[in-house]
Amino acid sequence: MTQEEARLLADIKAMIDQPEHRGHPLQQALSKLYRLHMTQTRRLDRLLSIADSYQQFTREDMQAIKAQYDRQVQRERKLSRISDRYQQLMRERNQALKTASSQDPLTGLANRRLLNDHLQQAAQRSKAQSLPFCVAMIDVDHFKRINDQHGHETGDQALVELAGVLKNQLRASDLCGRWGGEEFLVLLSDTSLDQARQTVERICAHLRALPLQVGDVSLAVTASVGVAEHRIGEPPQDTINRADAALLTAKREGRDRYRLAP
Repeated sequence: MTQEEARLLADIKAMIDQPEHRGHPLQQALSKLYRLHMTQTRRLDRLLSIADSYQQFTREDMQAIKAQYDRQVQRERKLSRISDRYQQLMRERNQALKTASSQDPLTGLANRRLLNDHLQQAAQRSKAQSLPFCVAMIDVDHFKRINDQHGHETGDQALVELAGVLKNQLRASDLCGRWGGEEFLVLLSDTSLDQARQTVERICAHLRALPLQVGDVSLAVTASVGVAEHRIGEPPQDTINRADAALLTAKREGRDRYRLAP
């Protein structure tokens, strides 16, 4: 067995043994395929050993052994091709699982887990390089009313529309994601509070100008926003809490507006 083949088998075995793949139908199929491959390999080794030990056999016997060996090699090659296909499928499945673990399935934005990871990284950069960043908490106004009066499908559509506005109005260096329910979080990198204010003003204006069409009815979708600038050395959760408090202030004062945390 070559080093490359050994590495491939080791990779396959490691993939099979990963706890997160247990119970997955492809994991079971690949595990069976791996065991079959190892069994066939041992059989092949035995055949080669027999061939080496009985070189005095007649030419006819050697030809018979060679024919058997050739058939075995063909089976091994077929097994290898099948294994390659399954390995590719597993790689694709792993990528899909990775995407699912970091992306909100409805909006396609980052999910809470990915947002938290990036917030931690931003806080570390801020502390090391004295770089400002802001957090904006965005909540769709009267979302429960939209769901109750027009159905959850319309509510989902409102969330998707807001996600589209966020994608179009933010920079590539910013990160927006669904924090939970109708609430979104935006991480504005290298941004002061005044710069963040301009961004959320633009977001609110674009959302106001984008009515939600439900049959023949156009619904106005607005959002309330709370913004906080990260204080160097402050835990990211404290920054989020201050932005959330500003968001609650915006809602108490009538919604469809933003408020900046002190």
